[in-house]
Amino acid sequence: MPSPLKALYDDQGYVIIPGLLDDNDRVALKDACERVIKKTRDGSWPHRRVVGKQFPPYGDSDPDSWGVQHAMHPELKEAAFVRWYTSPKVIAQVAELLDCGKNDLQMELFNILINPLSHNFALRWHRDDVNEKATKEEEQEALAIWHHGVQWNTALYTDSCLFIVPRSHKTPRTEEQRKHSETQMPPEDPLAMPGSICVRLQPGETVFYNSNILHCGTYNCLEKRATLHACMGDARGGSTRARNILQHNLEWMKGSSFRETLPDNRSWGMLDRLIRMQESADGSKFAYSLAG
Repeated sequence: MPSPLKALYDDQGYVIIPGLLDDNDRVALKDACERVIKKTRDGSWPHRRVVGKQFPPYGDSDPDSWGVQHAMHPELKEAAFVRWYTSPKVIAQVAELLDCGKNDLQMELFNILINPLSHNFALRWHRDDVNEKATKEEEQEALAIWHHGVQWNTALYTDSCLFIVPRSHKTPRTEEQRKHSETQMPPEDPLAMPGSICVRLQPGETVFYNSNILHCGTYNCLEKRATLHACMGDARGGSTRARNILQHNLEWMKGSSFRETLPDNRSWGMLDRLIRMQESADGSKFAYSLAG
């Protein structure tokens, strides 16, 4: 029988959980973030989320950044990220929310959301793998299969950047919600979206959410941000998550240099399940989920 936390997550589309970072984790991850953010800002790490571009491919059209891609990449040499992503407490929490065995888990993405330096920036209201022009019927079909993965933000500093519409992971948008989410323009006021709330995280707190919940983000260049942004899948879902995950170009994860950084058989199995999804997905899955 699903746990009360799983039941709450299924009902609301998100849950906030403290305690996934102990003091040692927080220090190690803050230090690692400082180093990779510096590399991103000075141009020595090219894999970044570029101000002015909401979704992949991110390009290189602006020197300012709102995110760091591929935090576990072996070229960054930051073992703290791999150690935490594959830690027993993270694995156990994800398995509970997905109601799956730990040996069903599929390794996916680990990025870092950061504050731009020169520009405020915002993401429009969206679902991660449903087009903004989708009909009611198309939305319903997509939402019905999007339960084989979970996404999360873990705040290293106070974070009030994420806005969501609770329970919207289960139902198509209302006509009024469509008016706020059918264009590629970010909102002037996220709370104008009917039913929306701001997710406020204290340092060390994590929000787990269904990434097809209606959500948007705001990035204030004056407020320090380093938020761990990751997801895992349940391999029993087959290739349902392929497009949304593989659009981030994860070929580097197939290399031996990455595998050698993983700590145990469980994490190797998680990686193997991702690679099997890559190899089994047909060509139609290798596209971008959203534009903008």
